Amino acid sequence: MDEYMGDFIFDTFQPFHFYHDDFVDYYIPADGPRDVYVDYIESLPLANTPEVFGLHPNAEIGYYTQAARDMWSHLVELQPQTGESSSGISREEFIGQIAQDVLNKLPVEFELDKIRKSLGIDISPTTVVLLQELERFNLLITRMRRSLGTLKRALAGEVGMSSELDDVARSLFNGQIPSIWRRLAPDTLKSLGNWMIHFERRFKQYSSWVNEAEPPVMWLSGLHIPESYLTALVQATCRKNGWPLDKSTLYTSVSQYKHADDVTERTTSGCFVHGLYLEGAGWDLEKMHLIPQKPKQLIQELPVLKIIPIESHRLKLQNTFRAPVYMTSMRRNAMGVGLVFDADLATNEHISHWVLQGVCLILNTD
Repeated sequence: MDEYMGDFIFDTFQPFHFYHDDFVDYYIPADGPRDVYVDYIESLPLANTPEVFGLHPNAEIGYYTQAARDMWSHLVELQPQTGESSSGISREEFIGQIAQDVLNKLPVEFELDKIRKSLGIDISPTTVVLLQELERFNLLITRMRRSLGTLKRALAGEVGMSSELDDVARSLFNGQIPSIWRRLAPDTLKSLGNWMIHFERRFKQYSSWVNEAEPPVMWLSGLHIPESYLTALVQATCRKNGWPLDKSTLYTSVSQYKHADDVTERTTSGCFVHGLYLEGAGWDLEKMHLIPQKPKQLIQELPVLKIIPIESHRLKLQNTFRAPVYMTSMRRNAMGVGLVFDADLATNEHISHWVLQGVCLILNTD
């Protein structure tokens, strides 16, 4: 709001124009009677282009895309929950097939006691995060396996269909994530099919971390609570260098590595992360700074990002836009849930330009 409603509104030497082009001029009318203000308001167009609010024209595409998704979601909820599926088989058979397919993809839970013993007593802060992540992942696997097994028995008539099982069945039929699974998983807007791909990728990263070593490039989207991993990085660096924890923070730098596979070893300080998507702007790979979005390109994957713990008093940012990093494209709710951290992105424009463009990074594509 500071970019829209700053002190510049009351500048007497330079009249304020919210937006001005050849067709429309948004300005504050001079003092006058009420009718003057009403007439001016009624003269304004009923619909505005994204440029009026400082947004890129792509914002309109994103708006209508989201509106279409919402409409489709409501139509799916309204469709009959009986009869045949689009493949010609009965609803119960279709749900049973989906349930079995998901069951076949479920891995065995991680043996936490065995993993703890192998790690020993002196473990790092990031290893503590790993154990917490595995515990949450195990809860999700157990809940999925139990609910799908009970659902198959209910479809066979062996047990009654509870409201919880009915929600699981409806979600599987509509290609959505059941609410009892969603509560045990990271925030996402993905469909069931894409979510299962994401689920399997999470398992692979956890397995690699347990059986080999901490990944040289961390896929942040694969963590249930990614901010806990970033906090652990700061803790580890503070222990190593003797810094006070409350006077340390994080700084980020976009690397030259375009893909995670290009990185062969871990950085000596902090970590490399990948899987971040830039929304509202583009990234110039040669000049290494923010640029306007290309037409019809709503998101762009950012190159590998280096996250560096640093003492707060040493952090001096110039020509840098601090972009918020969110879990999903829904960004955050009124309580602030959804914000992970802030990433420092180089810019040759004033930061207000990117603020009005709504620039951010997201960890999960839809």
